[in-house]
Amino acid sequence: MILVAGSANLDFITRVSHLPRPGETVLGPAFTTAPGGKGANQAVACGRSGHPTRFFGALGDDPYAAPLRESLRASGVQDTSLTLDAPTGAAFITVADSGENVIAVASGANALLTPQRGPDFTDVTHLILQLELPLATVQAYARSARERGVTVVLNAAPAPQEPLPADLLANVNVLVVNEGELTGLVGPGERMEQLRAAQALGPGTVIVTLGGAGSVAVSGDQRIEVAAHPVTVRDTTGAGDTFVGVLTGGLGAGQSLERAMRRAALAASLACTRDGAQPSMPTRHELDRALAQAGRVD
Repeated sequence: MILVAGSANLDFITRVSHLPRPGETVLGPAFTTAPGGKGANQAVACGRSGHPTRFFGALGDDPYAAPLRESLRASGVQDTSLTLDAPTGAAFITVADSGENVIAVASGANALLTPQRGPDFTDVTHLILQLELPLATVQAYARSARERGVTVVLNAAPAPQEPLPADLLANVNVLVVNEGELTGLVGPGERMEQLRAAQALGPGTVIVTLGGAGSVAVSGDQRIEVAAHPVTVRDTTGAGDTFVGVLTGGLGAGQSLERAMRRAALAASLACTRDGAQPSMPTRHELDRALAQAGRVD
C-alpha cells in the first residue's frame, strides 16, 4: 500500500496568452475548477497507474471538498482525509498558451494538519510527502514512517523558504526535486555534484526532474538518466506530481528504480498533453498502450 499524506486543494484555472508581469492584467476567456493539491494529485497519479493507494489530508466542511473526495474515489484511492473546521484549500492557477503556469495557494484546512493528527500506517510500504503541509507535520510523519520501516519519498516542493531540517532529510529514503529545488537545497554547481551533495544529507536516492530534458538520479553509487518523451505541451500543471505518484507506485510494486523512472517520465509527458492536474493524469491502460506504441514493453 502506498500512503500519500499531503495537501488537497480545489484548483481555479484560467488560460491566458502569456503570464502576467508584476502589475499587469491579462484577460482570459473563462475559468474552470478541478481537483488538485500536491498530495491529492500524487495519490490520484499513483492510484490511476494501478497501485493500491491511500490518501490522508484535511478538507473543509464545505462544497469544495466534494469534488476532491470524488476524484480520489474515482481514481481507486482510499480516502482517509479528515474534515476540519476550516475552508478547503484552494489554488489559483494561471496557464499561458505555452503551457507554463504560475500558482498561488490558499492553504485552508491543509494548514491545520498537526503532528498529533497522523495517518494510519497499517499495511503501508511507502509514504509520499510534500511541503504543502506544515513543516513540523511533515517531519513528524517522516519520523513515524521510518520507525515503522516504511520507505519515505519526499517531493521537496514547493521550494522551501528556509533550509530543510537535517532530521527530516535523515528520515527520507528517496528525494525528488526539480532543478530550482535542487539548487535551493545544496547551492549552485555541476548537476552530479549537486546530486551527490543532496545524497550526503541523508537520502540514499536523489532524483532531479528536468522538464523536457528528462530526469537524472543517483542511488548509492549508481547513476540513472531517463529521457523525456516528446509531446505537444498543452498544460504542465500536475506533471511533476504525476511523476512522483507513478514513480512511487512502481517502486512499491517492486520495479527497479530505472524502470519506475521510465514509466513515471512517460506518465508525466502524457499529463502535459491535457488540461488540469488530476484530469490529465493517465491510467495504467493508457501508460501500457503508450509504451507499446513507443516499441517498449515495460
